[in-house]
Amino acid sequence: MHPSKIILYLSFAACVQADDVGWPVNGGPNNIRYSALTQITRENVDRLKMAWTYDSHDAFKDSEMQSNPIIVDGVLYATTPKLRVVALNAETGQEIWVFDPSGGTGAQRRYRHRGVTVYQDRVFFTYRNYLFALNRQTGKPIPSFGDEGRIDLREGLDRPVEKMSVSASSPGVIFEDLLIMGSTVPETLPGSPGFIRAFDTKSGKLRWVFRTIPRPGEFGYNTWSKESYKISGGANAWAGLSVDAKLGMVFAATGSASFDFYGANRIGDNLFADCVLALDARTGRRIWHFQGIRHDVWDLDFPAAPSLVTVTRNGRKVEAVAQITKTGYVYVLDRKTGTPLFPVKYRKVPASSVDGEKLSLTQPYPVKPPPFTRQAFTEDMITNRTPEAHAAVLEKFRSVDSNGMYTPPSLRGTMLFPGTDGGGEWGGAAFDPDTGLLYVNSNEQPWIIRLVTHDTTSLYKNNCGSCHGDDLKGAPPTFPSLVDIGQRRSRREIGSVIFEGTGRMPAFGYLGSNVNELIDFLISGKDTTEANAAEEAKDPSWLKYRNEGYILFRDPDGYPPLTPPWGTLNAIDLNKGEIRWHIPLGEYPELAAKGITDTGSDNYGGPVVTASGLLFIGATNFDKKFRAFDKLTGKLLWETVLPAAGNATPSIYEIHGRQYVVIVCGGGKNGAASGGSIVAFRLPDK
Repeated sequence: MHPSKIILYLSFAACVQADDVGWPVNGGPNNIRYSALTQITRENVDRLKMAWTYDSHDAFKDSEMQSNPIIVDGVLYATTPKLRVVALNAETGQEIWVFDPSGGTGAQRRYRHRGVTVYQDRVFFTYRNYLFALNRQTGKPIPSFGDEGRIDLREGLDRPVEKMSVSASSPGVIFEDLLIMGSTVPETLPGSPGFIRAFDTKSGKLRWVFRTIPRPGEFGYNTWSKESYKISGGANAWAGLSVDAKLGMVFAATGSASFDFYGANRIGDNLFADCVLALDARTGRRIWHFQGIRHDVWDLDFPAAPSLVTVTRNGRKVEAVAQITKTGYVYVLDRKTGTPLFPVKYRKVPASSVDGEKLSLTQPYPVKPPPFTRQAFTEDMITNRTPEAHAAVLEKFRSVDSNGMYTPPSLRGTMLFPGTDGGGEWGGAAFDPDTGLLYVNSNEQPWIIRLVTHDTTSLYKNNCGSCHGDDLKGAPPTFPSLVDIGQRRSRREIGSVIFEGTGRMPAFGYLGSNVNELIDFLISGKDTTEANAAEEAKDPSWLKYRNEGYILFRDPDGYPPLTPPWGTLNAIDLNKGEIRWHIPLGEYPELAAKGITDTGSDNYGGPVVTASGLLFIGATNFDKKFRAFDKLTGKLLWETVLPAAGNATPSIYEIHGRQYVVIVCGGGKNGAASGGSIVAFRLPDK
């Protein structure tokens, strides 16, 4: 770091006032995204103006930027599309330092990363399989942490390091001298386990681990097949964690087990996949758990970390946990015991017709609050935007199974709805302790999954077809097309991505020398690779079936195939278990120009709520708007257009008596334009 930058940091830090208010991870360890600041109100929010903007200059086609900015002592910390860490003067946007973990050599790969953790003198940050500790003042790795400033997240997971792909897209949380983290792991096999771990904040040493896929003798082991602990993956808290320091408890919400859509080698309910978990923050000991999906074969991960809320039940205050879901339900659980505060009924669900699969006979359905999304895609919901669109969607709809959200994956094809990206999202919910209202934005996006027999003669189909499709066309931009990839990327670049992974794609280093044959196929289009059927059959992670790509179901013109709303914003009264208000969120500008308005749209990134009556949210993919609503009524009070979609959760802070609202603008979701800027707003000078 240049000496002038150190002087800038020190001189600015010296000017920070004691009454300045920052923004920690998700607004605080309780994860409720609430600000007590009151300078910006219902009455003056329409006067908000841009205070400053910062451009990272590293956006590229389909790149994303999802960081929730952290503000400590007047300095803002965030990550950029190429996963550089930036420290900015939070009052002016002036750059203080930048850390590039790739050393400037990183290829253009899409990353999904939600920010950093700041604690004492250091900034914790993940890049691929590494956890870094950076000096807050200089942005340089701290040599005393791990191995010269970083640790390898693949270590300490009971399996060979070289065969695993482990990272973390969400920042960890601090409890005492521990950094507690979940992880991002593959959704296919061979799998990597999603254990929850606590690291010493000074040394980086592993202090405790909670195995979400139990070993023999551990609680929950009998909810899996006998050998699952050796081969299954997932059950990971990829969306982050929450902490109750007073109780000494850390809370996690986990994802599905891998492989996502066929579980013949993991028979049972699969604890602790799809669970809300309460752990002793000092030791990692399980206190309680609640499982929301039994034996998940629909990729219905809990999409966000638990919100630690206080609700009123029978006239008394109860400390609780609120957990949003992809299915549109909200579970409200007693924080100390995990007991549901509203009744939960267990209903029978369909059995699978696929050989080897054994689904749970029942799944939980909370009685209250009511779901904030529609629960099934039926013929009467098919789009009427144009007669042609209706006819095309109807034909496709009738070609697959669609009988509600627990329709089993099949060889015919299955409609997943609200969808793998439906319901609540990773941006999480905001909670207002003054009113007991929980705010959550939601998507309604049907996906189609079809199981196919594992092809033992094609290296590509076995390892890549589940995401990119057997025809290489993928489901862009979430799963990009590999057609003519050799014309867009060099052989070295293709090999690097396969070995190291990127975005949602895990590393495939375990393929060894077979990677060269795979690259030959991707460049030439001629599949000369041959998987050895006899050897594959010996692999304990081998399964008879895989999925034939991910298909985001759209009409022929690229719009959602069902009637609006396609995205919503919801206020849920957790005291009464009722929906207070429910409005469309977002629009498609080209449809709005034709008079088709209030449709809602795809939206990613969550809301923040204030004591002064406001709810701020970006999130919408295509209109790129940043909005402020009246938190009690849902009335729109202010909006502005951002440089790119604000697919991130905003932050609120105060410096020198001035309140700011800031959001990163990365776009890049579902075909939207990408960006790399950070924009802050405040009221104009008097």
